[in-house]
Amino acid sequence: MNENVKKKTVEVKAENGVITGYASTWTREPDSYGDVVAKGAFTESIAKIKAEKRVLPLLYAHEDFDLNSFIGKVYELKEDDHGLFFEGTFDDTKEGQRARELAMDGRLAKFSFAYDVLESAEITLDDGRKARELRKLDIHEVSIVLYPANDDTSVVSVKSGRRNSAKDEDKLKQAQDLIKQLGEVITGLLTDDIDEQDDDAKSKEPDTANDEEQKKKLLKEAEDILAKE
Repeated sequence: MNENVKKKTVEVKAENGVITGYASTWTREPDSYGDVVAKGAFTESIAKIKAEKRVLPLLYAHEDFDLNSFIGKVYELKEDDHGLFFEGTFDDTKEGQRARELAMDGRLAKFSFAYDVLESAEITLDDGRKARELRKLDIHEVSIVLYPANDDTSVVSVKSGRRNSAKDEDKLKQAQDLIKQLGEVITGLLTDDIDEQDDDAKSKEPDTANDEEQKKKLLKEAEDILAKE
């Protein structure tokens, strides 16, 4: 195995086909290679990826020589207090969806990443053990794997479906609320019609003009929300 291909366990949460997790963490427990990763190790690499507008591949087991192992893409990458956080999507292919299914039921529950070491140093940990601290890395891909080098976190959940952005979710929520209001207006009209049929003594014709205007207004608002970029 290429010594610059290292397996790191991740913590993953996924919704609607979007998978999120940690490709690396700042744990000071050496992995099976005797390495620990320093916070800030990916800063320059992330900036370079963004500047070049590159999309990192999501692979199965680092098999970049096999096109069928390209199961998705990583569209967001950033460091936080826990580690290297990423978001990605599975491809709509047989291999991509099979990987998603295996992740859903826990048979594939870890992640890994491939990289080049740009800067490192030998350090002594608090308990006296020696380790190599990786201080600057250039990341090339994220992989879903069976056997990670660092077994400190795991997949939490994976779901099927398409990704909706936060903006899309807000638009859908607004439209759903308006549709609900429209349903209430229609229910009220039906109830009024039944009451008028049952009440032979009632001679007043139903005033539907305002109700029709309200229906048109609600439908127009829903259409406008969904049409916005």
